[in-house]
Amino acid sequence: MDDQPTPDIIDQVRNIPLYRESIERGHFPVLEKTEIARDFPHNWMTPELARALETGAAEYVLSTGTNHARMRLIRPPYFLLHSYYRLWSEHPDIAHTWHDGCQRVSLTTVLATEHVARVNAAKHGGEPEKVPSPAERRLDDRTLYLNLRLDPALWERAEVERMLTEIRSVCAAHPQGRYHLDCSGYHLAHLVRKADQWGMWDDFPRPASIIHAYEYTPRGVRRYLREHFDCPVIDLFGSTELGYLYYSDRDGRYHPYLDRMSVELLPVAPGSDIHRLVVTSVRNPHMPLIRYNSGDCVRTLDGSSDPGKVAAFCGREKELLDTARGPVAQADLDDRIDSVSSRIFLHQLVLTGEKECRLRYTTFDDRPLEAEETAVLEHGTAQLTGLHCVLEHRTHLPIGRSGKYAWLATER
Repeated sequence: MDDQPTPDIIDQVRNIPLYRESIERGHFPVLEKTEIARDFPHNWMTPELARALETGAAEYVLSTGTNHARMRLIRPPYFLLHSYYRLWSEHPDIAHTWHDGCQRVSLTTVLATEHVARVNAAKHGGEPEKVPSPAERRLDDRTLYLNLRLDPALWERAEVERMLTEIRSVCAAHPQGRYHLDCSGYHLAHLVRKADQWGMWDDFPRPASIIHAYEYTPRGVRRYLREHFDCPVIDLFGSTELGYLYYSDRDGRYHPYLDRMSVELLPVAPGSDIHRLVVTSVRNPHMPLIRYNSGDCVRTLDGSSDPGKVAAFCGREKELLDTARGPVAQADLDDRIDSVSSRIFLHQLVLTGEKECRLRYTTFDDRPLEAEETAVLEHGTAQLTGLHCVLEHRTHLPIGRSGKYAWLATER
């Protein structure tokens, strides 16, 4: 596609101060997060936007800030939720659970739960309770948030019992006892492990459909979920500022969902088959993004820059590892791990020196890899990164402050 916006899109952004220079030059450069934040919100303000903020048709929010500083945004209320609901209602494999009236139970970061509790408290002019009740954790009449702890690996027995009880109460409200489970793949895997470990698996109501949509989900985690749940397990790709752009089908193939959007794929480095995702979107009328670098990386089926051929989302551009052979993404290490063992749950590559690294990992059964597997994975990781690698089995890898895991770290 042409990398410059069409005349109708230019008309929609003509009065936004941020874009005036680009319109005068007749060229829109790639828009970075730093430019979005510069002189915010004045660089975005128009009379129409000011009125929308006054009437409540637009609101200020923060991005999650998982891999970058949290970014202030302006968008319609429930922008991301409406994007999710529409995609759920139209998805060829799981639309039936939407139209069947299934409630959505969300198991993801505690930051998301806290946001919902703050919004509900603000509606009543107060502050959220330290431990918000189920009513305070309802985003709307269809979605309940479960998680109340930063690190799901540290959930205690009583917390797991509470979450399963709350899921059963949601099921009880549906004529056939069905529900839709929305999650971070990691969080759901932690819940499955703990329910199994503590003899609660039979008390875990099976969902009618599952979406994981909050972060990169490794192959091993996706397989683990498919082994435990006999329903479609769907991946959605999107962001706070854009809404959802792609969805997987039940077989793992990705399909574009570019409502009022277009996408460019630009190589992250000369000759690399990893592409950065650059998005033009007017889906959010209050903050249209023209040639916005989302910070996400993808690979295509044939290595081309055709956005209709996206085969995999492979991590964040800021978390690429530079090597002599070119950039390495989170998915590259994930592929190596998956080729050696299906037992690995969490992993983190820790750079310990200029020529050395440690691959820390946990397993679903808490047992370390066998010696032969360890040697094969150490060799494969060294080949991939150009660094001498030592594997290090752990029973716990801490989660980040954002409630998400980072695959790459530097030992301080």
